[in-house]
Amino acid sequence: MKLYDSKTSPYCRKVMVLAHEAGQVDALTLDYVAGTAVSPGTLPVSVNPLGKIPCLVRPDGPALYDSRVICAYLDDLWGTNLYPTGTRRWETLTLEATADGMLDAALLWVYEVRLRDEAQWNHGWRDGQAAKVVRALDALEARWLAHLHGPLDMGQIAIGVALGYLDFRQPVGAWREGRPALAAWYETFSQRPSMLATVPVE
Repeated sequence: MKLYDSKTSPYCRKVMVLAHEAGQVDALTLDYVAGTAVSPGTLPVSVNPLGKIPCLVRPDGPALYDSRVICAYLDDLWGTNLYPTGTRRWETLTLEATADGMLDAALLWVYEVRLRDEAQWNHGWRDGQAAKVVRALDALEARWLAHLHGPLDMGQIAIGVALGYLDFRQPVGAWREGRPALAAWYETFSQRPSMLATVPVE
């Protein structure tokens, strides 16, 4: 299988963390690409009309995207059971959606800064995106720590990757302040071999 990938994309990192946890990194051939909505560059528009990554090309069907679809597919294929059954399944999916929402907002903040001249920045827009991330962080601290400390699942992986991206791009500054329990959880989680092997690199 070919995975269109990027060493800076947190969505791609989610897939690679799963692959490391499953011991299946060698099952993926990585094709590193780059581009934006303004300039697609080498993004895989021929197999993903949205031009987004990650994108997984399989030998037996059309390409799969986005990261949640790919992670669910690989989890099923490799039998890693990172999407549990019962009540915990819905919590896991909600945590993954929360993490991806944080990333969506953080990336919009980053794009506003990187793709526009400073004179054109919409500060209200940036503040609104940052506020989404802050609310999600507060929710994690207030009501999700019990789940985060439970058996490994994709919700934890997604949150770990999202927090790593906040450190990488700094859209909301010092996110650990006022969230000691979340910060302590991430300090431990970020030392997993799968996380250390996938730290974003410019």
